[in-house]
Amino acid sequence: MPKTEIKKTICPYDCPTSCGLLAETDGQTILGIAGDPGHPATKGLICRKMRHYEKSIHAAGRIMTPLRRTGPKGEGLFAPISWQEAVAEIRDNWQRIIEEQGPQGILPMYYSGVMSLIQRNCGDAFFNRMGACSLVKTLCSSAKQAGYAAVMGKTGCLDPRELRASDYYIIWGCNMKATQLQALPEIITGRRAGKKAVLIETWAEDMAAYCDQTILIKPGTDGALALAMMHILITEGLADEAFLLENALGFAEFKASLYQYTPAWAEGITGIPAATIVALAREYAAAKAPAIILGSGNSRYGNGGMTVRLITILSAFTGAWQHAGGGLCGCNPGNGQYVDVQRITRPDFRTNRPRKVNINQVASALNGAAGLPAVKSLFVYGGNPVGSVSNQADIIKGLLRPDIFTVVHERFMTDTARYADIILPAAFSVEQTDCYNAYGYCTFGVARRIISPPGQCKSNWDTFCLLAKAMGYGEEYFQQTEEEMLDELLSYPLPALAAISADDRAALEQGAVINMPFADHLHWQTQSGKMQIVNEDLEQPLPRYLESHGGPYPLRLVSVPSSYTLNSIFLERPELLQQRGLMILALHPEDAASRGISDNDSIVAFNDLAEVGFTARVTDKVAKGSAAAPGIYTRSASRNGLLVNALHHERLSDIAEATTMNDNTIEVKKA
Repeated sequence: MPKTEIKKTICPYDCPTSCGLLAETDGQTILGIAGDPGHPATKGLICRKMRHYEKSIHAAGRIMTPLRRTGPKGEGLFAPISWQEAVAEIRDNWQRIIEEQGPQGILPMYYSGVMSLIQRNCGDAFFNRMGACSLVKTLCSSAKQAGYAAVMGKTGCLDPRELRASDYYIIWGCNMKATQLQALPEIITGRRAGKKAVLIETWAEDMAAYCDQTILIKPGTDGALALAMMHILITEGLADEAFLLENALGFAEFKASLYQYTPAWAEGITGIPAATIVALAREYAAAKAPAIILGSGNSRYGNGGMTVRLITILSAFTGAWQHAGGGLCGCNPGNGQYVDVQRITRPDFRTNRPRKVNINQVASALNGAAGLPAVKSLFVYGGNPVGSVSNQADIIKGLLRPDIFTVVHERFMTDTARYADIILPAAFSVEQTDCYNAYGYCTFGVARRIISPPGQCKSNWDTFCLLAKAMGYGEEYFQQTEEEMLDELLSYPLPALAAISADDRAALEQGAVINMPFADHLHWQTQSGKMQIVNEDLEQPLPRYLESHGGPYPLRLVSVPSSYTLNSIFLERPELLQQRGLMILALHPEDAASRGISDNDSIVAFNDLAEVGFTARVTDKVAKGSAAAPGIYTRSASRNGLLVNALHHERLSDIAEATTMNDNTIEVKKA
């Protein structure tokens, strides 16, 4: 038997935690994965998806060699070629496009396929040097972060570990079972100690069992609920006005505006009974250190930034931020970056003014829109736009163009990879070196390569260095290894990381995750030095209720996370897909009955963009007038090859130009 050893590593996927993992290896393969009990945040708790990460790493369908398309686009017909042939073909096509249209005919496309700092961001340096299009990466929670920052600036919110000191929980649009699993034990423990947890959701199937009360809300109306709660806090003298007058700009003006936002008004918008709103506001005010645990789904609307502004203001309205465990959790918990990411992205390499393409409008970029020419080449890495970006039908239409040259750096034959002209085989996290700044916790970690990439697979870093050499880019940056890049980042730490102890520094060198200091939640890191209830830098300085985009169809469509798969990752794992089941659309019993739909019926959801087939799930865990689609599937799971993102428009949010994937309307009929 070959000798095995246990090595530390970090989960690379899009989750706030960046969980610590222990990998058993014989030096050639990963034999097993377990949670790392020494991780300062997770304490060994990992999700079901990562418990057998080795099954993904060594899956039979993994792409091991570069591939060239041999059949029509989209049919998935490819033949193996060498890296030398692949790189030469990419170089020749890019040089032709640059000569004919300029470098801004080339569009890089990536998002959260890997969330580490080096491998996720190193492509920016290459495309900055090229002068290619600049991708505006606002697919997930940018409106949420911007809405929070509009009030709090860079002030850190609660680290989930601080929730143990909270005495009341509002879990607001957050499916913790799927996206905040490591924080869920704090809620379970708190409830055992007599603390109440209230869930505010459109689709509550995953989280209702973990809460004492579930309040179902119409999609896109969360801001109305927050305003009505603050109306009650003011009219009943439950707000901490002294705290707000001392610590917030614009409180008096905002207070005067609240009298119009009555619970009766909010009931007509949210679907929540006025009496329930009053009771919730009073309970919230009665707690000393209530915590709002905020998800991202309620920011994915045309009013998403304003909604988060209002909920953030509510979190401070009773003075909760003065007390341990009080305030808001789910935005930026830390004191900023720990390493200088610009050493990876190298904005100084760019010498032209970039054409900016919003990731939510890739379909328009592929087909030409707003008088701009269609891009001529798409380079996809760390993403699967056919499966996860709005306006799927037009994305496919663009990828089918005979004059577009598409390259996909991938590990499996995704729905996007099937449209590639060239596929490059990609590495897994255990096959590369990187560092991780968790976006939901105050932690920082290093994960060094454990095994070599199999076959001809290469990391993002190695791939871009190879492409840079072919393109004639001679900068020293592209001569480095990823290990040298990591050493550079650690040699020039930003202040918080520079202040760590010698023991923590040694732990990082060995490949580990260390704890970083929690934020001072009363240190208002804004230009004024106070919370900004009124923010004169915004188009809407005074917070108010904004309508979402909506649409002409009667049902509001929301896309919700699945605890079995993540984005379009783990679709190579049959056991997870089997546990997740069919592609469902959840409907309230009244909405289903009025359409003659029963549970498990084959149904079609449609709007002006597309028709998509689902299996009906009839449940009272979804708000009336809504339809919830959990998870992302492959096109083969759909009856007509289209997924829920085919029903998503390209419209953007009120601030931060973010996704509005939950801000679409549909009608549903039996198939």
